[in-house]
Amino acid sequence: MKMSRLMNETVREAPSVTEVKGHELLLRAGFVRQVAAGVFSYLHLGQRALQKLEAIMRQEMDALGGQEIKMPLVHPAALWQASGRWYEIDAELGRLVDRNGRSLTLALSHEETLAELARQEIRSYRQLPQLAYHIQTKWRDDPRPRAGLIRSREFTMLDSYSLDADDAGLAAQYQAHYDAYFRIFARCGLPVLAVEADVGMMGGTQADEFMYLTPIGEDTLLLCDGCGYRANRQVATFRKPETGGDTQAMQFVAELVVGEEKLERVVTAVLAHHSQLNETKLVHLLDAQRLRPTADQATDLWLVDDGVTGWSGQVDKVADIAAAQDGDACTSCGQPLRTVRAVEVANIFKLGTRYSRTMGVTFVDAHGVAQPIVMGSYGIGVTRLLACLAEQHHDAAGLVWPVAIAPYQVHLLALRGGLETAVSLYNDLQQAGIDVLFDDREERPGVKFNDADLIGLPLRLTLSQRSLAAGGVEVKIRGDGETAVVPLNDLLNHVTAWLAEQ
Repeated sequence: MKMSRLMNETVREAPSVTEVKGHELLLRAGFVRQVAAGVFSYLHLGQRALQKLEAIMRQEMDALGGQEIKMPLVHPAALWQASGRWYEIDAELGRLVDRNGRSLTLALSHEETLAELARQEIRSYRQLPQLAYHIQTKWRDDPRPRAGLIRSREFTMLDSYSLDADDAGLAAQYQAHYDAYFRIFARCGLPVLAVEADVGMMGGTQADEFMYLTPIGEDTLLLCDGCGYRANRQVATFRKPETGGDTQAMQFVAELVVGEEKLERVVTAVLAHHSQLNETKLVHLLDAQRLRPTADQATDLWLVDDGVTGWSGQVDKVADIAAAQDGDACTSCGQPLRTVRAVEVANIFKLGTRYSRTMGVTFVDAHGVAQPIVMGSYGIGVTRLLACLAEQHHDAAGLVWPVAIAPYQVHLLALRGGLETAVSLYNDLQQAGIDVLFDDREERPGVKFNDADLIGLPLRLTLSQRSLAAGGVEVKIRGDGETAVVPLNDLLNHVTAWLAEQ
């Protein structure tokens, strides 16, 4: 691609709307442009980087035996009503009505749609196991989009879904995805940790999140350096001190759901004086322990943390509702936990029969008996991954892309006296199968060098009267700044060998 033909230009100054460095650089380098709050266009360089990420994901999913499919962005509301999530998810779910008055939703995820496909296509245990995946646009009407692509409202995800006859099959596919995700992130160049997580709106019996550690992250993790315990704060447990004394009572109005009706009840949470309430644990307690009142019950609810001693007041349930904090003792080994900030870039869920039972998704087993299909759900945020890679791989001058996901491998610059030779070299590099961005613009050398550093392609080749006089082409490695002059007749071999080593 010739830069003179690109429809976008680089931006010299940092846009005022940016909150984090990676987003600033993606805007300045011409990878993305904001259309609305949390909604972006991906320009040529950004789209090529996404395609590189998606190619890695497809390779790893195909290696697991996955079948690539494509499910729609728009879903009939009836599917989400059948699963129950139509009533459980509030404003984040994009609801709309078509011209015929039919209720629809924009895809927040695709569990219901995949379950419906399985209901139609799977009949016998002989068809199991199955693994299907797609890369598709999602919509989540987030009230607080921030940090560019890290928390956007429209985004792209890799989703895969496993279908099995039993829990053992699910466990095998879950572990296969767990391992494959680490390979994907290693190939992309992003360091991640896997941590225990809340199943959230997905439901099921188990979840793990893949986290990129960064101060800009909105998730808080609890890590133990003694035994390796890792968990999102939403589900983290800790060893509570055996001390009596003061307590604190937190009282608030909770909106509880009874069938399709929403009721307001006063909930009082009693904790030790030094503790903080974990709202996720509290929500699960209200649901799992069936403490939600019926429509004719007007009594308030009193929930007491299991770390409280000596409480003599009203008690409806004693359970763990306290949030783990920095310095709390690890439940497993007693060592102090530490907190870090992180961005969630992927998650995997053991859905079990959560969707198949509610939506009638069954298969006939070897004994002729209908059984619910056991499901798993696995997802990587593709556009969020691009944002995290920009956070991880940059310096003061701009982006520094790893070869595997760079939009182009080589940035070719033609300066005064080198244009004719650069055009010939551009053609040779393309014929050799090397991705080249050719800066053929009539710009000053300083502008071209600054743009090359800002865009951040792995290799910069500069052809000028000066380089030719010195014996060839100036080759600069973007990552470490190492520079050398390579003879023209050896350049193709040099570039090919360097790229192969990365």
